Amino acid sequence: MMWLLLLASYLIGSVPTALIVGKLVFGVDIREHGSKNPGATNTLRVLGKKSAVFVLIIDLAKGALAAYLPIYFNLDVEPLYFGLAAVVGHCFPIFAGFKGGKAIATTAGALLIANIYLLVIAYVAFFLVIFLTKYVFIGSITVGISMLIYSLVSSKLELELIFILFSLFLIYLHRSNIRNFILGIEPKINDKKLINDRIPPKNGGYKI
Repeated sequence: MMWLLLLASYLIGSVPTALIVGKLVFGVDIREHGSKNPGATNTLRVLGKKSAVFVLIIDLAKGALAAYLPIYFNLDVEPLYFGLAAVVGHCFPIFAGFKGGKAIATTAGALLIANIYLLVIAYVAFFLVIFLTKYVFIGSITVGISMLIYSLVSSKLELELIFILFSLFLIYLHRSNIRNFILGIEPKINDKKLINDRIPPKNGGYKI
């Protein structure tokens, strides 16, 4: 049962929300625009606020639903494992050629079910770092670091290795951002030039 639910969690995470919205509403592949990342942040950059909120909610729901599976089926297993399986699906979706997002929204959804305190700690750090640096990718990497620190100071040592790997995973996912930052071409969240990446809905349709 556990392995079937882990597979189900991966498949839930593999639903490419931003890609679906981009193609159905705007007639574009969001992976070819902006930062080329099919996540909520690039959806905001390319498709607008309403689309970004929709993508954010669904991506959160993917992580939450996956983390809830072992609870629903009364399995004595850490729910976060299933949430992280959905995160892997989000980042490497089988339904989108294994080219997915960068984990942050789906991770938040998983933590919402698995550990609300860790959610608060990790995402307060996320928003604080973005506020101070104006770089989303630094805030994103901080999520993994915050989770690791939490495991070290809260006697959750069974999760220590997972959070070390997750932190390295986030660094890997954001390697292009790190490279751009070193080259001095990574845009800040308040860069006014980002508006140039905005795409209107196809055929003048309603922008969700």
